[in-house]
Amino acid sequence: MFRSLAAGAVVAALFAAVSPAHGAPVPDVPPGKVVIDLETVNGSGCRKGTAAVAVASDNTAFTVTYSEYMASSGAGAQPTDFRKNCQLNLNVHVPSGFTYAIASADYRGYGYLQRGAVGQQRANYYFQGQPQTTRKTHQFNGPWNDSWQARDVTEIAQLVWAPCGEQRNFNINTELRVSAGSSSPQSTNFMTMDSTDASVSTEYQLAWRKCS
Repeated sequence: MFRSLAAGAVVAALFAAVSPAHGAPVPDVPPGKVVIDLETVNGSGCRKGTAAVAVASDNTAFTVTYSEYMASSGAGAQPTDFRKNCQLNLNVHVPSGFTYAIASADYRGYGYLQRGAVGQQRANYYFQGQPQTTRKTHQFNGPWNDSWQARDVTEIAQLVWAPCGEQRNFNINTELRVSAGSSSPQSTNFMTMDSTDASVSTEYQLAWRKCS
């Protein structure tokens, strides 16, 4: 097991809890701390020791932070550098009487793509023992030399809730891809998820409801 981080200094993003009966907002989220253990982390974009989790103090979001996560192609890149991925297995300690779902995820980064090059950010989410969700893909076309941002949002009626009364670890699979496309094979192209402290900061917003 890697580190267990409780309430941390992250950008708080309020996401209202969801009523199980009608989907109407309710003012409550679980009281006290929600602790998330990063059980396993695997992938070329998140070597051991390069990913951590922190939970917002209002229990409505958590942030996964990476220190190495970049895909590249062209000059100086290795053949396998065009694709980087990371799979996180999270143990969310849910307060008694509540369940949760991932309502949205925000990804931010920086891209440098020559004309004709293409970058992609992909992700899917699922609970242990359940089918994976549909992969969501965001594409960025060169020329691009700027920050990028992508958001995955799930409608309330389509939220996949953790089973009440069961401990099911939550899996997050993310991926960055860069293709030279029609740009020169010797040109430099890359995509990274980045923040002001030069580390990846990806925020996942939670929806909560009470178990019946």
